Amino acid sequence: MNGMNERSGSGFTGLQLVTTTIALALLTLPAGLAQTAVGLANEANLNDDRHEGECRSASILPNANQLALLRWYKANTAATITVGGNPNGGAFDGANIWVAITGQNSVVKVRANDGKILGTFAVGTYPGYIAFDGLNVWVTNLGDDTVSKLRASDGKNLGTFPTGKYPWGIVFDGSSIWVGNILDSTVTRFRPSDGASLGVFPAGKYPIALAFDGKNVWATNQGGANTVTKLRARDGAMLGSFPVGINPVGVTFDGASIWVANADSNSVTRLRPEDGERIGTFPVGSQPQFIAFDGVNVWVSSKGSNNVTELRACDGRRLGTFPTAGPAFQVIFDGANYWTVNGNGTLSKL
Repeated sequence: MNGMNERSGSGFTGLQLVTTTIALALLTLPAGLAQTAVGLANEANLNDDRHEGECRSASILPNANQLALLRWYKANTAATITVGGNPNGGAFDGANIWVAITGQNSVVKVRANDGKILGTFAVGTYPGYIAFDGLNVWVTNLGDDTVSKLRASDGKNLGTFPTGKYPWGIVFDGSSIWVGNILDSTVTRFRPSDGASLGVFPAGKYPIALAFDGKNVWATNQGGANTVTKLRARDGAMLGSFPVGINPVGVTFDGASIWVANADSNSVTRLRPEDGERIGTFPVGSQPQFIAFDGVNVWVSSKGSNNVTELRACDGRRLGTFPTAGPAFQVIFDGANYWTVNGNGTLSKL
């Protein structure tokens, strides 16, 4: 968002450049869409002079991908894709959505632009969650204490590597894969090139989900701990544990703050990454699970209320709640649309 203030050598602000893009697009838009676009552009200009740190109404502008698709509307259920088999986690690889199908010991690859299923690929027992390292997808297998590495281009299995007990959450930090081992209360760090273990580190009680903030790995802790633990990525050193809500699940970084979904508090907690200080707690749906960031707002999936909640990242203000096709577990942003992995064997594209 700071980049929206920076002026280019031509003297235009980022918002003015976006507004110019919208003006060019108006030449080919139908009247109704053009009117909507003009409204967005005018609101952007009115807010261009606000002081740094304030939430800008310009945040409602679509991003570059959404502009290209003429996607002016707010989220709605644009498509429901059936994948079957009690799905859990998912990830986006730049072109496709990958979904772990727990009941079938497999992952499904879904083309993001049209929802076509491109393939189903075997992994380990009871697959849970997925991370993408730029070339490959990694899948945690809770039932056999392993992580599987699949080549994203064709789904070929490139290896299966031992983890701790009950691996579940997973994240890529740009150089290493990290896996949370629930019953060991540890995380394992892997070298992506060959799956070699680079260390096992304490991560607080029952680490469930992981996120990376550019320097540190964060792990949510269940089993009554109700905390999130911060580990230094370069060496796995524990830097602190910080209280959140009850039964935390998902965690994400929005470029400025850490967000944690508290399943039994029906809320999300926002923390300052530097010291773990709580910035705020915000109500969402029933039994919130995971969180995605779209560059401006955070989206929270709630399996108890079959919906996702959109919150403005700068202040936690609720911007909307949108229904999903079933109990929403993982939520994923693909650059233009939001996806939820639903416990009834479907994906919702919003």
